[in-house]
Amino acid sequence: MIELEGVPELVDPVMVAAFEGWNDAGDAASAAVAHLDKEWKGEVFAALDAEDYYDFQVNRPTVWLDGGVRKITWPTTRLSVVRVGGDKPRDLVLVRGIEPSMRWRSFCNELLGFAHELGVELVVILGALLGDTPHTRPVPVSGVTSDADLARTMDLEETKYEGPTGIVGILQEACTHAGVPAVSLWAAVPHYVSQPPNPKATLALLNRLEDLIDLRIPLGELAEDSRAWQLGVDQLAAEDSEVAEYVQSLEEARDTAELPEASGEAIAREFERYLRRRDVGGPPGGPAGHATDGDTASYLRDTPSERTRPPRPQRPDPGTETPGGTGDTDTSSDSGDDSSEDSPE
Repeated sequence: MIELEGVPELVDPVMVAAFEGWNDAGDAASAAVAHLDKEWKGEVFAALDAEDYYDFQVNRPTVWLDGGVRKITWPTTRLSVVRVGGDKPRDLVLVRGIEPSMRWRSFCNELLGFAHELGVELVVILGALLGDTPHTRPVPVSGVTSDADLARTMDLEETKYEGPTGIVGILQEACTHAGVPAVSLWAAVPHYVSQPPNPKATLALLNRLEDLIDLRIPLGELAEDSRAWQLGVDQLAAEDSEVAEYVQSLEEARDTAELPEASGEAIAREFERYLRRRDVGGPPGGPAGHATDGDTASYLRDTPSERTRPPRPQRPDPGTETPGGTGDTDTSSDSGDDSSEDSPE
């Protein structure tokens, strides 16, 4: 561990973590933590030693110029803290990095060491997977935990997933064995438009996080970016009748599955979120800010081929279980549905 600054004393801290790579389809999870860090002006206080956990041939360092001086940025995981004021002040410890290449147990132990030292009361790990979900419907976000008591008290699903896992699943199990309450929030990203960024999935994760920890999160321009993203995908999907037909079939399956609860808990949760935002003043979208950088139309472009339309959907093999990611580790699509039991923990 490389400590960059002294460890601050925190108020009712919650640790929120996300990792680029296998568990980060569309960069949705890492973008959510980056948004929190930007909106609340996070202060980095520690970083893991890159030499201990990363293969630099897989995650290469980058060289950049600072006033004519060449500098190197090493791939790592950094911890920052944001101080959230208001009627119910609560601090967040943000963990943002890249899925490690090696020594996962030591990696998790270091993070848990900091969680213990800072008095963290809850660990929330964000992830995103590729799934058979239409881009035209609300993004499904599953909240899962390995703790049966926590599942009951926080209205979460107790995970039943079996199969390959990423650092999200390993960190959650490490928290459980250490007696630290831990929750994973998974957003489902349409596998037929998986290129990052995906502001709609990022927004869905932040909304679910807001409900979970009862804390108003400023969204900046993220809602507007989400609408622009969906409009862009609508327009490009309409150019291909086969894609349009496939999206329609996903819509029908989704609507049929969710019809019984369409007017229940989901609407109540949305109304509670609206009241929470109204009580603190300002528009529902929160204060102005930028949730994403650059041209909002770049989400549909593959860098190597400069493709500007969604790839023709490939129907996944039912026998596979591979979450989507946009890092250096895996970019294949997920074959399961959007339920918490299929979250690749």
